[in-house]
Amino acid sequence: MPTLDVDHTDPAYRGWLKEAVRKVQADNNRSADTHLLRFPLPEHWGIDLYLKDESTHPTGSLKHRLARSLFLHGLCNGWIRPGRPVIEASSGSTAVSEAYFAKLIGVPFIAVMPRTTSAEKCRLIEFHGGRCHFVDDPRTMYEESAALAARTGGHYMDQFTYAERATDWRGNNNIAESIYRQMALERYPCPTWIVATAGTGGTSATLARYVHYMQHDTRVCVADPENSCFFEGWTTNNPDATSECGSRIEGIGRPRMEPSFVPGVIDRMMKVPDAASVAAVRALEAAIGRKAGGSTGTGLWSALKIVAEMVAEGRTGSVVTLLCDPGDRYLDKYYSDEWLAEQHMDITPYARTIARLLETGEWN
Repeated sequence: MPTLDVDHTDPAYRGWLKEAVRKVQADNNRSADTHLLRFPLPEHWGIDLYLKDESTHPTGSLKHRLARSLFLHGLCNGWIRPGRPVIEASSGSTAVSEAYFAKLIGVPFIAVMPRTTSAEKCRLIEFHGGRCHFVDDPRTMYEESAALAARTGGHYMDQFTYAERATDWRGNNNIAESIYRQMALERYPCPTWIVATAGTGGTSATLARYVHYMQHDTRVCVADPENSCFFEGWTTNNPDATSECGSRIEGIGRPRMEPSFVPGVIDRMMKVPDAASVAAVRALEAAIGRKAGGSTGTGLWSALKIVAEMVAEGRTGSVVTLLCDPGDRYLDKYYSDEWLAEQHMDITPYARTIARLLETGEWN
């Protein structure tokens, strides 16, 4: 019997692939690390609170790291092809970053997103050459993205499945390695807690896996907004948990337990009221003069609650959370009193809780 031999080598495609990967890696090479900002706390507490400022990436959010990893993953797996669109289910920031990388390598990009996504995020997607494809029910984004990829011959990136595996959690300048490198000269270099929020779950998985891999004593807390099923699924060990409506805090919270959310690596979760998230980002602006998106507020509220516990117990140490994206994308939402009124959202009691903590060290 003769040896069967089929060679699908395509020199033109391999040349395009090599150049596409070079361009994506060059973007990383050009990018400086993001800053680690200090949130002011009373010195005598012996507690330091930091925010990893991911808003300084070229596309303005934490999702720039994810998009770069997803594009490298898709390219090196042979899924992204010249001239064919990349399609993503996204409520905004991931789509903005993926539109940037699609334009960088010269392929079309289509974002499948809820109709309620902020106008500024839609503008940014289109600025980077992408196209917005809206759905009325956020729960249909997955099916519509897959169907759109099938109709166009494109690739459905599927961040909610591949986020946790596309990122090299052992190192390679991921967000966890960056945090620990920047903390090296601080008075408490190993954080007591790192607080993250979950959209895909990829960031919390990367942080927690790196902590375990490097044998740090840090614990990882995930803060979840209203109208998200992650907290319920984690606390009840139910992989089929769902939520009936979408999150008002853009970029985090999901109506289903996403494949990239890895419950087993997480130490703690908090369910944070949306009004508390908004109160926290407004307190952040008052404290450091920076506006941030609602997901930053969700994580900051949980971080402040942990700080309050440490104060009450007389413990010292450091806590790190994330500044996920800039607040100018949400001026018509989290910084609008009219939007708060429309949502029947009263942030006053939560603002008082934060003010009382910073004045007295007590959490009401």
